Amino acid sequence: MLKGDEIDMMIDLERTHLNLVLDIRSIITMFYFEFGKDYYFPGERHNFWELVYVDKGEIEVRADNKRHSLKQGSLIFHQPNEFHSLTALHGKAPNVIVITFDCDSNAMKSFADKVFQLDHEQRNQMARIISEGANAFTFPFHYPLVRNLRQPIGCEQLVKCYLETFLILLLREGASIDNGRAPLLLPKEKDEDKLVSAIVALMEERLSTQLSLTEISHALHIASTKLKELFKRNTGKTIMEYYAHMKIEKAKLSIREDHYNFTEISRQLGFSSVHYFSKAFKRASGMNPSEYAKSVKARSRIEQGVY
Repeated sequence: MLKGDEIDMMIDLERTHLNLVLDIRSIITMFYFEFGKDYYFPGERHNFWELVYVDKGEIEVRADNKRHSLKQGSLIFHQPNEFHSLTALHGKAPNVIVITFDCDSNAMKSFADKVFQLDHEQRNQMARIISEGANAFTFPFHYPLVRNLRQPIGCEQLVKCYLETFLILLLREGASIDNGRAPLLLPKEKDEDKLVSAIVALMEERLSTQLSLTEISHALHIASTKLKELFKRNTGKTIMEYYAHMKIEKAKLSIREDHYNFTEISRQLGFSSVHYFSKAFKRASGMNPSEYAKSVKARSRIEQGVY
């Protein structure tokens, strides 16, 4: 407790008000779309910003009079009142993240007419936004967004913070490139990023088999304990959880592209039987392969009216 003579010495210190480069006040939509191979959206325009990120596959985007082919890892922004449309390419079923939001900050003008190719860390940042969005709102996302009844504390604020941070880091990278300087990446982060990418690439090559942690360790000449710690730290999942997730995502893609039946897909992904494949698929997605195939057709009709 302050003594009497100390109270007289209290002063009102000057505050430094923080300059905000970006301030996102509201989100209109947040979607993780699993489109069919023939998906086509004829187009729209609206008075808010839209972010479109290709998580898998390839799409063509029209922005006013310009056309862009976007592959996996590509990101484009549509500025307010810009007409834009979307088409799946090459008979491949794409996974696409779409986030629309209000932001009147002048810095947003830097994103107009820009296409970005995200690196591994930036993809993780995008995944973090969607993951926190799923904490805040019911998933699959709806329009309008429906708040989860038992939200973790501060999850909506984290969505705002993660999205603003992601955009600011993109702005910084653009400034670094414009000034002839490469974006800063510490040696340890760079090495870990390369190793995680090597693990994912190996798993991608071996989706048709059953790959073990020991095999990955031997192939990359790194102790399994170190592999496990590094991978979990960088992805939030264990190696085997990530591998199982990759198999189910590949199965979903094959179902949406409709080139193979369930038995063929099961065999291609190294499952011992279609029955085991169906159980694993339902455990991961909440529905069996037949239900998923039907839901894709139903969602396609709905999404073309909402997106």
